[in-house]
Amino acid sequence: MGKIHETINDTMKEFLENSPVFFVATAPKSGHINVSPKGLDSFRVISPTQVAYLDFTGSGIETIAHLKENGRITFLFTAFSGNPNIIRLYGNARPVLSSDPEFSELAKHFAGNIAGARSIIVADLTRISDSCGFGVPLMDFVGQRSEMPDWLAKKGEEGLAKYRAEKNVESIDGLAGI
Repeated sequence: MGKIHETINDTMKEFLENSPVFFVATAPKSGHINVSPKGLDSFRVISPTQVAYLDFTGSGIETIAHLKENGRITFLFTAFSGNPNIIRLYGNARPVLSSDPEFSELAKHFAGNIAGARSIIVADLTRISDSCGFGVPLMDFVGQRSEMPDWLAKKGEEGLAKYRAEKNVESIDGLAGI
């Protein structure tokens, strides 16, 4: 039976921060709903009611565009091994672009290389829920893919800036990106 929680507790924090994959959903007021898979050790619990993740440069800009328009976000975490578990985090989020002064302070929460991150998405949570996850299949985690870090490194900062200027200007629904 699912439960609603006021805050993220230590057990939940461990599950969230150690999940190899999670999903982010956003939607504009009118237009296409977007769901994106995320990985690469990019999620952090900042406080019991605030979370953040590294938003790496990609071919779309839906999440940032939707957040700039209305701020709504939902995260989905599910256990593919061990005990069944699903955690959903609902909230209001904002992108902190790599050019923003706040970015370097937030980046301290992410050990390792954050090269290629175009923003850090910060969400203040309004609802935290869990459920059983009995219907989620068991799967083996083999490892993180190397293609994204390799691609980011190959592009370099100058190449990424050019790529963002070409691919991240507006969402598929015509909303402003970066």
